[in-house]
Amino acid sequence: MTSLDKPTEDAQRDVQDAQGVQDGPHDSKAVTEAALFEAFGGLRGMVETVLPGLLFVTIYTINKDLHSAAIAALGVSILLVVVRLVMKDTVKHAFSGVFGVAFGVVFAMMTGNAKDFYLPGMLYTLGLGLAYIITTVAGVPLIGLMLGPVFKENLSWRTRNPGRKKAYAKASYAWGLILLTKCAILFPLYWWADTEQLGWVLVALKIPPFLLAVWLTWVFLAKAPAPIDVFAEMEAEERAEKERKAAERAAAAGE
Repeated sequence: MTSLDKPTEDAQRDVQDAQGVQDGPHDSKAVTEAALFEAFGGLRGMVETVLPGLLFVTIYTINKDLHSAAIAALGVSILLVVVRLVMKDTVKHAFSGVFGVAFGVVFAMMTGNAKDFYLPGMLYTLGLGLAYIITTVAGVPLIGLMLGPVFKENLSWRTRNPGRKKAYAKASYAWGLILLTKCAILFPLYWWADTEQLGWVLVALKIPPFLLAVWLTWVFLAKAPAPIDVFAEMEAEERAEKERKAAERAAAAGE
């Protein structure tokens, strides 16, 4: 996975739409599907994740020229951002792709080793995998921190919804183990394989592990208790407070 930034506003709107239109027993599953699909980029986000690396390894395989492969990868990343800006779409995932590719280009140009184009992304994957495990052990699973605002529950799952906290913990462990397994495959290849071999394996491992992690997250959350809508609670408290003050003013006026 390229990034796990905070979920987009689109994700929040989709969750709200699902909450507004679903009245049957599958409410939780519909809401969870909407949140996960948008929070992790959806189909378009997956394309934006794969395309720069695919272009880099394809061009390098053909002509063995680091500069042209790097420029092409960076250029398509920038183009994806421009397209999103023109279409007034959320640019979070596309921007994260540009930064990832830019770091890879800088590393590769500095060392002259084409394999170093992939090194920043691999280190990011390693750090992210460890973050999932460490935050879960610490009692604040990273998936919960990310998805809590999307489900309008913020951190209420930590103290008020133990079943949901357990689901977030399972999902975070799943993400962590999947990413660390991916690293266990890639880092030996970084040292022993050539650039083309490493690049094609990286492209092959972009989507399947991501889809597996998203599917497991959906399974765990779909079976978990419904999120506590803390925003609705705050709004209800505000209304109750206004009604109480209005009643007090009315009582004072009648005396």
